[in-house]
Amino acid sequence: MASNEADRTDYDAIVIGGGPSGAAYALTMAQHGRTVLVLEKDKFPRFHIGESFLPYTADMLELLGVLDRMPGNGFPIKRGLDLIVPGGNRLVDLEVTGDEGYRTWTYQVERARFDKILLDAAGEAPGVTVMQETAVKDLIYTGERITGVWFERDGHRDSATAKYVIDASGRAGVLSRALGLRKTDNQLRMAAVFKHFEGLDEQYNPTREGDTQIGVHADGWMWAIPIRDDIISVGAMAPTSVLRASSPEEVFATGLARLPRIADRLTNTTEWHGIRGERNFEYHSDTLAGPGYFIVGDSGCFTDPIFSAGVYLALSTGRRAAQETVDCLDNPAGEEQVRLRYENFFKTGYETYYRLIRAVYDTRVGTMGTYIRHLLMSDGLTEKDRVLTLNGDFWNDSNRLVERLREHPEYQLFDPFEVHVGCPVYGKDGPPLRVS
Repeated sequence: MASNEADRTDYDAIVIGGGPSGAAYALTMAQHGRTVLVLEKDKFPRFHIGESFLPYTADMLELLGVLDRMPGNGFPIKRGLDLIVPGGNRLVDLEVTGDEGYRTWTYQVERARFDKILLDAAGEAPGVTVMQETAVKDLIYTGERITGVWFERDGHRDSATAKYVIDASGRAGVLSRALGLRKTDNQLRMAAVFKHFEGLDEQYNPTREGDTQIGVHADGWMWAIPIRDDIISVGAMAPTSVLRASSPEEVFATGLARLPRIADRLTNTTEWHGIRGERNFEYHSDTLAGPGYFIVGDSGCFTDPIFSAGVYLALSTGRRAAQETVDCLDNPAGEEQVRLRYENFFKTGYETYYRLIRAVYDTRVGTMGTYIRHLLMSDGLTEKDRVLTLNGDFWNDSNRLVERLREHPEYQLFDPFEVHVGCPVYGKDGPPLRVS
């Protein structure tokens, strides 16, 4: 147990889950001098899929005060994306926006190691207590308001109270499920199979060292992401119907055969971890805050990971929920306004990303991947529009690609809401990096 006040039982906030969204919430509350209890059911480090960061993710880590903990962990530097779509490939080069002050690089990470770095940072922050291997068993109510939790640790049952309880439990959705808020989405119905390879030698890489590769083919897509200097993660996403009619190994091999640019990168590597699988359980909640609670990160929405925005959205919503919590603690009468503002923020970020994903899967002008290529190449868009969208520019009202994605009513995810304008790291007007 990491603890600043081990005997305390009442807090400003209790966080269910110690992943990126929960850690971001705790770190932000600590920056405001508040007390937080983080309850994490697992022992870190623990395996978690998801390894590529957006540049805005690195910006968010800087705002949280943990970016300087990243060097020295063997995390490769990413400076772009090799996007392989029907008709060819294109390099999404982060240098395009460098002269305007945007970050032109980010990290690729092994999530087990990264998540531990983040949770350790939270546990060391003043006012934050972290308990691992601690499972939340029930919620405590005062009237209709959530005011605490019952938890179990080392076979002992105990409780703690707080002014706010935060669901950062990811797909487990401890609070969102208990309140019956989660809705299942069935638009994409994809599943992932993936392997890790060691002995990576980037001289065989047809793109730049450290960059991500995303390859789209007729039946799905693949990723190739270096997570350490000599280890690369490679995965195949395919419709669940295709996986049921085949096998994980066959789906993986078929995708690799269709994407030789990715296959070439694996020259002389050997399997480090054999094939694993993970179904893409899509879901969302339209209610993301209420009396005594906020829902952050994957607890509130999960969708296809094709453009690696999950950690960025988790950090952003965790940080924003903490800022809104501080507002509520200072002004309890404004809680309803805060709830609506937070929900608009959350929904704007996740639905913008979801619309980008839906464009990849859109087959109106041919097979999967052809419509997104058409959209990326359409008149009126600048390279800045394209690059910033893929960097995490989800809360913008002047990015022309984002605006075009919002013109598709069939891409709607949440019930109607008011778009929140204002990037969580660059504000409404772009660089320099906002540090407040």
